Amino acid sequence: MVATRMGKPVLAMAACVTACFVSCADPVRVDAITEPIKDITMAFPVIGVVGARPLEEGASVKQGQLVIELDKRLEELEVRRRKLACDLAKIELDRLKSLAERNAISVSREEIDKKQAEYDIAMVELELAQETVRRRQLLSPIDGYVAEFYKDVGEKCEEQQPVVRLVDTKQCYCVANVEARLAPKIKPASQFKIEIDTGAGVVSRMGTVSYISPIADPASGLLKIKLTFDNSDGAVRPGLAARLILNE
Repeated sequence: MVATRMGKPVLAMAACVTACFVSCADPVRVDAITEPIKDITMAFPVIGVVGARPLEEGASVKQGQLVIELDKRLEELEVRRRKLACDLAKIELDRLKSLAERNAISVSREEIDKKQAEYDIAMVELELAQETVRRRQLLSPIDGYVAEFYKDVGEKCEEQQPVVRLVDTKQCYCVANVEARLAPKIKPASQFKIEIDTGAGVVSRMGTVSYISPIADPASGLLKIKLTFDNSDGAVRPGLAARLILNE
């Protein structure tokens, strides 16, 4: 009977210890947010009126593809004018060189140098005119999607005013703020599970730590981290809330 009475406290203590170990092993769930790996807002370096928008919002876009452009009819006419001036300067230079080589007329070195300089200047002016046209076009710097246009055809754009937003969602970030005590467990390139509620269900991904803030927020004491995860199937819409699963 004595042994039976002593066994109950021992069993209770054992159960308590076991529960403690299970609790310590429980993963920590941290609220997070998903973001596209690239999120770019583009603007023109010059003032103008939107002349064309060949893509629609939501359309896919390739790197180097035209996204939006300002009206450039006057600038294109200037390019044509500069091209004609350049061609004329080249013809005069070649004619003078040909005459000098055949000794048809007396041509000084200074005359040839002058025509060469005129041609060089015409070439530079042509390049400047072409650059003026290029500055009125925005080409996509990434493969991705058109998330939003801020200007429509016919609307005026100021210099450096946002006109279009492009995103790359084939890879995404999971951004979370974690307690400093968890920082030693989080190493660059380490992997953790991410759960994202898409509305149609929970999607799980494995994320790789790509960024750990070198400083903690002085107000909250939290540390910002980023994990990258694959989204080539498009199952996750960046901007959705997520949960980062960390082991204590």
